[in-house]
Amino acid sequence: MTPGGLFFEALVGGTDPALVSEAADRAATLLVRGARDAGDAATAERLLHLADTEGIETIAEVWSGAPADSLAGCLWRLYLLRSWVYADPVGVSREFEAGRRSAQVARVVAGVADPPGPEQLQEMVDEVLRGIAGSDFADVLLRAAAFARVVATGRASLSGPTNAEVQRMLVLSEQLEAAGHVEMEQGLG
Repeated sequence: MTPGGLFFEALVGGTDPALVSEAADRAATLLVRGARDAGDAATAERLLHLADTEGIETIAEVWSGAPADSLAGCLWRLYLLRSWVYADPVGVSREFEAGRRSAQVARVVAGVADPPGPEQLQEMVDEVLRGIAGSDFADVLLRAAAFARVVATGRASLSGPTNAEVQRMLVLSEQLEAAGHVEMEQGLG
């Protein structure tokens, strides 16, 4: 007997992963492309606080499985980076400070105030996310990538972080940078 429509309707399970992926992509496109078209400060503030109001776990459910170079994957990485900076501003500041001497170009591109204390890093990551609504998305991605590269360099020079932690931050930096270049090549910014 071949299962028919009633067979599939009777199955109880989770949401179709294809539908979740499609919804994630559509939401990310609306957030990035629509926010830039809106170009107002209120939209930028709502985007900035999306993870605060919806929860990073909710965002993760939708975007964390998306490819790194997709808009959904980029947004996941940006919100994850912001959440981390807010969760451990002192630790992030220490790692950034340790890496900024060795990663001079990335430090300048990241645009962090000097000296880079915890509050300055939180301001920088917020400014980067506000850029989704107010600037070229490629620039947003490249700034975040530069920030992650400086942190990865700092982690490598410190005795506490593991090799895996250094590698994860480096991979994050490379993913954001590659996505930024894809944005520039497509002229979507």
